[in-house]
Amino acid sequence: MTKNVPEDYTKYQSDVIVDLLHHYEFEYVAINPGASFRGLHDSLINYGGNKPKMLVCQHEETAVQIAHGYARATGRPMATILHDLVGLLHGQMAIYYAFTDRAPIFIMGATGPMDESKRRPRSDWHHTAQSQGDAVRNFTKFDYQPHAIEGVTDSFMRAYSTMVTEPQGPIYLCYDALLQETPLTRNVAMPPKNAMPAPAPMAADSAIIEQMVRRLLTADMPYIMTEFTGRQPGNFDKLVTLAETLGVAVWDVNSALCFPNRHPLSLSMDIDSLSTADTILALDVVDWEKATAKLDSTTRALSSFVSDDCDWMEVGFHETGIGAWSLDYGRYRTKSLSALGDPRLVMPQMTAIAEEILAGDAGLRTKVKERTDRISKRHDVLFAGWSKEAEENREGSPLTLPRLAQEVWDVIQDEDWVLSTGTLRQWTRKLWDFDKPYRHPGKSLGTSTQIGMSLGVALAHKNSDKVVVAIQPDGDLMYDAGALWTAAKHEIPLLIVMFNNRAYYNDWHHQIRMARMRGTDEDKAHIGMDIFDPEPDFATIAKGMGMWSEGPIDTPEEVGAALRRALEVVKSGKPALVDIITRHR
Repeated sequence: MTKNVPEDYTKYQSDVIVDLLHHYEFEYVAINPGASFRGLHDSLINYGGNKPKMLVCQHEETAVQIAHGYARATGRPMATILHDLVGLLHGQMAIYYAFTDRAPIFIMGATGPMDESKRRPRSDWHHTAQSQGDAVRNFTKFDYQPHAIEGVTDSFMRAYSTMVTEPQGPIYLCYDALLQETPLTRNVAMPPKNAMPAPAPMAADSAIIEQMVRRLLTADMPYIMTEFTGRQPGNFDKLVTLAETLGVAVWDVNSALCFPNRHPLSLSMDIDSLSTADTILALDVVDWEKATAKLDSTTRALSSFVSDDCDWMEVGFHETGIGAWSLDYGRYRTKSLSALGDPRLVMPQMTAIAEEILAGDAGLRTKVKERTDRISKRHDVLFAGWSKEAEENREGSPLTLPRLAQEVWDVIQDEDWVLSTGTLRQWTRKLWDFDKPYRHPGKSLGTSTQIGMSLGVALAHKNSDKVVVAIQPDGDLMYDAGALWTAAKHEIPLLIVMFNNRAYYNDWHHQIRMARMRGTDEDKAHIGMDIFDPEPDFATIAKGMGMWSEGPIDTPEEVGAALRRALEVVKSGKPALVDIITRHR
């Protein structure tokens, strides 16, 4: 790429990092400013021409979360820069969530100078670590701190390849402040244009895959459970083809949208039917237990919805992604058949095997058709029941959750819409039509993650005609209301619909359970959990950040018109917020 610099420009070592960012075609870099990367900052602006485009964030967690949401929505990594030790420590929580969610984020940082003679008193000392990557080594796939300019290119290539190889995850590269600020005195080779940036996807053992296909075809009530397959382009349609060929029910765990919820073979969230499952193929699944087990949250007792006789099989990356620090891999599930393999290759392979088997067996073809009809009927019953349930107390104030879900759907259903993170306790999945793979990049994660990730999803679609909607919990936004300024500053078009129950209600509900179990005062369960007295005025906060807003609204019949006004603002290319007061459950 041609740089917009004068002929007599002195090139600096930080310019090499910008060359690499250009080589790998990073579009954006999210930052919270810091002096430790002032050399790289100057290179990005004056040598690189603000490419990748810099986004200013009010907190490092927001910067990482924007990259997280962007990666979810596009399947491509985004860059972020965290200021020395303090910025890295601020960003730790968001990095951890990205790691457990397998999000490829290219995190850069800075430290030092490592040369003691060049350190400013105090600030450069207490902002410098012996090994800064220690702070995030337990939840990144790779970290490195190059000691010379020759190590910058090598570590950058390795970091990128590691980051995007499945199972994907964040990496961290730390650049010495003095290294950045030193003039470049020798040529540094860039990656060759014909070099593969990462290994090709991993194929699975064909003999094991054929056994799995035969078991799914001959089973009475087989399921495919899937969690991350939707992250790869084309996999949404591949899974539809595979499920239709096999005639199996599909349960989408929803860490990415893997399967259309209105497809006749979709039985996601149908716990009653799980007891009939005799064969389950877990396809790129980490969290199989939460979807298939009943938990008594008070006693912590666990009982499976699935029969003990059910035959479990697995294809994915399971053992390759296990670390030794966090227990995010969950409880071990014994399987009769297990194979390492990338679903983007495995699903077409399975489809081809199934088609060949079915072509020569009329009896199996009949069995598949009858099973497909049976699953389809159950699917229709399921959605009819949810539709009826949504009508309960529909006119009540504050709004019920299904009423809010329906109001938003009525406004956006004719748009080319995207739901960023939260699903309003699954009511969007029960009432909306998720018919395309980009409709929903995946479910919400922990508190203090959703606003940043939503901005990242909206950023990914900024230059398109898509309308991105965030159903935004109040407690989550209280962690980082400054993220609203970033949305306004960079004109990130996002329709923020507040899911405002004026409480950290998940924890409030836990206290209610404790009170009931112990016989203590249930009316005191809200203490330490509520967000009222005073109630935050999110519409005023949004206005103060330069954003269009309206609310609070707790009357159902007023919601639709407010959402339509907000939609027009978003379609003009700017963010908007509507504060809706809802019931707790």
